[in-house]
Amino acid sequence: MLDGPPRQNRTLFVLLLLIPCLMTIAYGGTETWTLIFLSPLIALLGMIWIVRSWRQAAFPVNFDSLLFPLLGLLLLAFIQLLPLGNSGVPPDALTIPASNALSMDAYSTRLFLVRLVGYIVFFAAALTFIDTENRVRKLVTAIAIFGGSMAFLGIIQKLASPDAIYGIRPTPQAIPFGPFVNQHHFASLMVLLSGMTLAHIFGNAATTQKKILLSISALIMAIAVVLTGSRGGLISYLATLGIAGLAIIWRVRESSEKRPWLPAVVGAIAILITVVGAVIFLGGAESLLRGVGFQNTSDDVSSGRLHFWSVAVKIFMANPIFGAGFDAFGVAFTKFDTRNGLLRVEQAHNDYLQTLADGGVLGFACVVGFIVLFVRKCLAGISNSVDAFGRVTIIGALAGCVGIMVHSFFDFPLRTAANAFFFLLTAAIAVVQVSKKNLSDAN
Repeated sequence: MLDGPPRQNRTLFVLLLLIPCLMTIAYGGTETWTLIFLSPLIALLGMIWIVRSWRQAAFPVNFDSLLFPLLGLLLLAFIQLLPLGNSGVPPDALTIPASNALSMDAYSTRLFLVRLVGYIVFFAAALTFIDTENRVRKLVTAIAIFGGSMAFLGIIQKLASPDAIYGIRPTPQAIPFGPFVNQHHFASLMVLLSGMTLAHIFGNAATTQKKILLSISALIMAIAVVLTGSRGGLISYLATLGIAGLAIIWRVRESSEKRPWLPAVVGAIAILITVVGAVIFLGGAESLLRGVGFQNTSDDVSSGRLHFWSVAVKIFMANPIFGAGFDAFGVAFTKFDTRNGLLRVEQAHNDYLQTLADGGVLGFACVVGFIVLFVRKCLAGISNSVDAFGRVTIIGALAGCVGIMVHSFFDFPLRTAANAFFFLLTAAIAVVQVSKKNLSDAN
């Protein structure tokens, strides 16, 4: 429990919700220019944290073990920028010295390091200042409302078929959805935000009135996932739906109810039927067919992913320990590409393979360590929780995070800033130990 100044506590809490929401609205935060206002927000978060600590003569921070894998990635990115490599460029070939960094694209790795610092500060603040049940309840409500609102915006934009996002951002080389340039990443965001919403619909911690409102938001998000036409998004949504339902059933199996599985099963079936019907009614049958794999406009069912993955393996084999450099995949790809080189591929479309290529076994170990720690903490929290709301919230957070992890096998959703911030916020909600009441957080 943190007993700091109420105004500063509330400001920190608002920033924790404001940052991922703003990144979502700003085209997912993928544009370099978004750093112009993201950096001041992260700096403001840190400054308020420092001022609060100075006034209290103590620096509160929750050194949760989930921070250490991220710090490991930060250290590895720094090592990749050290002049420990060999560019292979003759000394007289350039007018300035060639970069001898381990990273094949030192500039991109520096940008990665800057973004990672922001993620770590944000995550550490979330672990520290999401410390009361009241705050968790507000976040769950805000996530459901924001997710439903963004999904509704995306559906309206899909039906209107505009030439540009918000009417001002053209996407000639991409298929957008909502505020995102990449439709698949928008589907991932909906999957992530659906987790806690679905869990509270199936669980016993919300009133009937709240469940009705949550159901509306969940249906809109599910419809948006299908309308994106993302096969990976649909697979990950079904994974989230299944995990949320099965976890609720598992936790109530010892209850006095004769059929504890019935509400979750009926709810899941009702959601699926309603979503399919709504999608067909809205004229999205083509997106539905593509999502379930019955429609493919290319001879390559993997849409080129098998080739990208094979190149990623070659990059990893050539740089097994430290990797080719974070966010250096685009440069490394041209060296190992076996095709004519007409297209430059920036991402491997599999975050786990790309982590191997970019960060080697050290980077991959950090990612695996984070996943293992997170799942173990969630399972322990579900088993040990005596509070219905806390238990259902952990189940929902786990379901949403696992859903986006599943999608990461087919795409790179967590390299979109909005998705990464919401993922870290959801992970923090799942693992923090909260108090029932905090007098300094009356609002």
